[in-house]
Amino acid sequence: MTGLDPVAKAIGLEGYATKSVGIGGVLKARVSDFRVDEVATPIALDSRGRFTVAKITLTNWETNKFCNNLAKRLGISRNRIFFAGTKDKRAITKQLFVIDAAQQKVAQVEIPDVDIEILGRTHQKIGFGNHRGNRFTIVVRGCSHQDGTPMSEQEAMEEVDSIRTQLIASIGEGLFPNWVGPQRFGSGRPVTAEVGKHVLNGDFEQATLTYLSMEGYDENTEVAKFRTHIRKHGPVKEALELAPKWLGFERRMLEHLIDKPDDYLGAFRKLPNNLQLMTIHAAQSIIFNKSLHQRITSGLPISIPVAGDLVGRVDEKGQLDVDSCVTVDDRTLPRISRNCQLGRLVTTGPLPGSEIYTASGETGEIELGAIKEYGLDQIDWQVEQIPRLSSKGTRRALVTSYQELFVDVVPIALDESMGEKWQQGPKENSRWHPEGACLRFRFTLSSGSYATTLLREFMQCPLDQL
Repeated sequence: MTGLDPVAKAIGLEGYATKSVGIGGVLKARVSDFRVDEVATPIALDSRGRFTVAKITLTNWETNKFCNNLAKRLGISRNRIFFAGTKDKRAITKQLFVIDAAQQKVAQVEIPDVDIEILGRTHQKIGFGNHRGNRFTIVVRGCSHQDGTPMSEQEAMEEVDSIRTQLIASIGEGLFPNWVGPQRFGSGRPVTAEVGKHVLNGDFEQATLTYLSMEGYDENTEVAKFRTHIRKHGPVKEALELAPKWLGFERRMLEHLIDKPDDYLGAFRKLPNNLQLMTIHAAQSIIFNKSLHQRITSGLPISIPVAGDLVGRVDEKGQLDVDSCVTVDDRTLPRISRNCQLGRLVTTGPLPGSEIYTASGETGEIELGAIKEYGLDQIDWQVEQIPRLSSKGTRRALVTSYQELFVDVVPIALDESMGEKWQQGPKENSRWHPEGACLRFRFTLSSGSYATTLLREFMQCPLDQL
């Protein structure tokens, strides 16, 4: 199916770890089908602390948009709200937030589909990756065969068991490829990495115009009209009138350019700081995905090293200790392979930057090829205009683990409760059927791993179904 999937190709998310057919199906047919409960790192509470700690449950809220809304209600800067990771929008998510505002003020905030539970005060901020992981409960609806016909409950469960067995045989117990998921790139419009590429090349005009006008796949009519107008006429006042209200970031960038026509750097800065940084991370992540895909198609193992690989230690949180990475040679290969099988060490791929080095040997050629293919082989990864976006680079584990995976059957839901995508029915090249089986997956992942990429190994469907 990925041959027909332009988004998968654009972000390097192609190929699977097994030779299976998958179960197809759709995620997030209903908001309640996708639940995320953050496994938080403990925060030291102190009644004299400057910050308010709250556990917040969001229903169908994109994390950044929620933070903008909360900041507005509290009358504070968006940069005074801290959290450990962005979650899926079309979902019910529960996570910790640390807010630089009075506890009483936060407690009084009322926003639709938001539940705020005040836990106390703290001196600590939290940041990206400041959590142990996430617990997921996710329903896959409309399982189907490759020809689009519905799959029975028995067929779907048998295929899940088969894939699970093959994953164990090819990678190891409880492991799957550590792809960077489609959320990192912008679902349906993989714009984030393209913007990052322009930022790294110092071209803020193209970075801003790409964010405003890059065409998405299967875009809403209003949005498509707005982006087309900018592509044809540039960032003009008429485009602002066409911009739907929910495109808040685009509207702010456009308002800035109407006021200061050539200040593209200033317009780019209208994006939240974490989203600016995410554009760089997304460009790095495409190189990682392309390297991982090439490694799989080359027939090289991904959980066991080959000579030339960079391998690092796995810490008590299940995270890669990047500083511990060493190059594998023929002499150390048997010992390091054994430690990879025991889960103490892990093979890695590139998230390139100014100081990170690539692997050597065959793996190194694959990594350098991915960097060159994406057109970032001639840059120094320094962003002079916004130094905090400069990246030293790092490594990312090629495989990651899942725990406590349980799969069971749930009833087919009534049509009236389903979302718009489900109501529209399968499209050409889709792989789901409204009469197909519905399976519920429950599992825990460490932070930095994507539930959608684990489920992708079982579903093997176009990315717009994830």
